[in-house]
Amino acid sequence: MLSETILRQAAGVLATLRARGWRAATAESCTGGLVCAALTHVAGSSDVVDRGFVTYSNAAKTELLGVPSDLILHHGAVSEPVAARMARGALERSAADVAVSITGIAGPGGGSADKPVGLVWFGCAWRDGGAVTRRMVFEGDRTAVREQSVGFALAMLAQDRLS
Repeated sequence: MLSETILRQAAGVLATLRARGWRAATAESCTGGLVCAALTHVAGSSDVVDRGFVTYSNAAKTELLGVPSDLILHHGAVSEPVAARMARGALERSAADVAVSITGIAGPGGGSADKPVGLVWFGCAWRDGGAVTRRMVFEGDRTAVREQSVGFALAMLAQDRLS
């Protein structure tokens, strides 16, 4: 279940994007669609939310978002180049003006010394060609990592890269 804090944040993001006349898309792996769920929980979100991609498997990242399989092979699914390509792929396959992506290790297993549990890569891409990535390592259990990831992704969607 999404917290009231996340739902309030989602409502604020929608208001920000609506004021800019922007539509949004999401490309989610470890959050399994929670960012899109937070946004669409708010009544009237259909004028801002174009679509969400849940690409939990590597094959889904390749088939739905156009992430090259050799990129995943060389860098791993949880990596900066994959997060960047996921965001760009969501933008290319939607009518959105901004897209956010999330790929990470929510735990409790699956981590390593190089990629610990809680590591999450985010991508954000804009229709005009701009893009950014961010790396975060969140503390807590699986639920905490996922909720913090949703909050961070929502914040990325609301930023105006020109400011």
